[in-house]
Amino acid sequence: MDFALSPDQEAIQEAVASICAGFDDEYWLKRDKEGGFPTDFYDAMAKGGWLGICVPEAYGGSGLGVTEAAIMMRTIAESGAGMSGASAIHINVFGLNPVVVFGSDEQKRRMLPPMAEGREKACFAVTEPNTGLNTTQLKTRAVARNDRYVVNGQKVWISTAQVAHKILLLARTTPLEEVRKPTQGLTLFYTDLDRTKIRVSEIEKMGRKAVDSNELFFEDFEIPFEDRIGEEGRGFEYILHGMNPERVLIAAEAVGLGRLALTRATAYAKERIVFNRPIGQNQSIQHPLAKNWMDLEAAWLMILSAAWQYDTGLPCGAAANAAKYLAGEAGFDACQQAVMTHGGFGYAKEYHVERYLREVMVPRIAPISPQLVLCYIAERVLGLPKSY
Repeated sequence: MDFALSPDQEAIQEAVASICAGFDDEYWLKRDKEGGFPTDFYDAMAKGGWLGICVPEAYGGSGLGVTEAAIMMRTIAESGAGMSGASAIHINVFGLNPVVVFGSDEQKRRMLPPMAEGREKACFAVTEPNTGLNTTQLKTRAVARNDRYVVNGQKVWISTAQVAHKILLLARTTPLEEVRKPTQGLTLFYTDLDRTKIRVSEIEKMGRKAVDSNELFFEDFEIPFEDRIGEEGRGFEYILHGMNPERVLIAAEAVGLGRLALTRATAYAKERIVFNRPIGQNQSIQHPLAKNWMDLEAAWLMILSAAWQYDTGLPCGAAANAAKYLAGEAGFDACQQAVMTHGGFGYAKEYHVERYLREVMVPRIAPISPQLVLCYIAERVLGLPKSY
């Protein structure tokens, strides 16, 4: 059993860090204040060939695994970019995995290279205002008419929809009352985001201003049959091939952001002199930071385990969910402690740690709440009765 990164994985880490070094604290502070998609960062990652890290080489990608993608995403977040940088390319890494696994060869050749090369941006539309994480209850309908589907409904918390060219959409094609199981009757599409039929309304939020979140309103939005991924009615099954990698990647981002916060807090604790001694000499400062380090390291090992399970074709639901939970909590604790270590200065934007605390709420809440992860482990791993 070898816990060391391979030479190739270390090279990925170094190459990504080198690109990120061109976007310093002031860059991300400006993006946090002013908003606006970090297009120059996105373009730099595209130029480096990193947007298609998990896309097969035959379709313009690097053909690497979720393990390598997790290393990349942690490196981005840890560089100072935080969730603003990570979220800008997040969808590229995991979003089109259902197309890779279930798309036809024609669809792969048409859909994957533009995304991998950075020529097209995509958004991922699943969540709805009145269903939340209860995906089987989605209300957005796609009705087949002649050679296309007509979609009506709403989606919410859809990232990058302000700048996206494409949309990966999950909609119900068979009414819930007509299927044997709630997971049936949902269909997955990847198609053009037609803004004449989809109204995109941005949601003002507490952090990650550089990467927009939106509510989408569909009114007679048409999708050609050739943009349906796989079979009609099996979309829920298909998106699971994107959800587990997404949990692994957002966990890696949480660890990266937590490590960034811990680094800043540790440096400040060494330099800040109060009562004629560095505050880092006090155990009340030392011990929480030491615990942050241990929690982040433990979460990272769980992430690597989950990524290895996925990359080797093993069932990874429990590990991916556990990684997301542990990393979300460890990242949040580290960011909160960084603010507390800085004291009053932790509340000032110029020290950056208050931004980390706002941004770390993203991987703590999304794409699944800590409570539902606990329910999943209780039910699927421990065999306890379903509570909801």
